[in-house]
Amino acid sequence: MLSLDEKYELAVLARSRSYSVYSKFAVGAVCILKSGEYVLGCNVENASYGLCNCAERTALFSLIANGYDPKDVVEMVIIADTTKPVSPCGACREVMKELLNEDVVVTLFNLNKDVKVLKVKDLLPYAFDEGDLNE
Repeated sequence: MLSLDEKYELAVLARSRSYSVYSKFAVGAVCILKSGEYVLGCNVENASYGLCNCAERTALFSLIANGYDPKDVVEMVIIADTTKPVSPCGACREVMKELLNEDVVVTLFNLNKDVKVLKVKDLLPYAFDEGDLNE
């Protein structure tokens, strides 16, 4: 398994690929699989702000597009230049809740290496899910 420093370095690498020309707020995300493989994601902006995509969703969508099963993800690592470990936005929390097991570890960093470790189930209590569509 990867050390905390290795996870940090992978997240920094993912963040370095960010296309954040408007906000200048670069974010990196890494999905780590049971096999030890990983998939990187970064935020990608667009002049039409509604078309932007967050790093977390980029990583998850890339994972699926490349033939991996999101149920094989054991950890997601996220980093940004924030004063405390970065928090995923609400949209990303919903997507993480949909695609990942609730016990997947979520490791949040800032560039100072401050860290907060949670699980997917901790990010979005009382989430909207597939059960709500049947009512």
